[in-house]
Amino acid sequence: METVLIVIHLMVVLALVALVLLQRSEGGALGMGGGGGSGGGFMTSRGTANVLTRGTAILAAVFFITSLSLALISRWDERPGSLLDNVPTAVQSEQTQDTGRGLLEQLQGNSQQQAPAQPSGPQVPAAQ
Repeated sequence: METVLIVIHLMVVLALVALVLLQRSEGGALGMGGGGGSGGGFMTSRGTANVLTRGTAILAAVFFITSLSLALISRWDERPGSLLDNVPTAVQSEQTQDTGRGLLEQLQGNSQQQAPAQPSGPQVPAAQ
């Protein structure tokens, strides 16, 4: 579905660019060359401008709709993140209960398991 929408979106983009480039600039030739008949036919310059303007507006609306659709489809499967997702779960607390010791006891146990190196210098008596 997403691939089909992307292809439609790209075709709309190309058509929109072509229609914008086909339109005649109205700012540069004000008041010049106003020739032509007074009949309001379909293929007169005014009729062609109306068709191109309407086509541009329709393609712009389709472009907007496909853009929103693609944005919604891309976020469809994702759930919003939460700070509560990072809270330790029951599985992690069971792992610490399996050892039967807390973190401090585990660290003290690890330090006691390592045999202390015999100092080579004079020893100070331990305080009682």
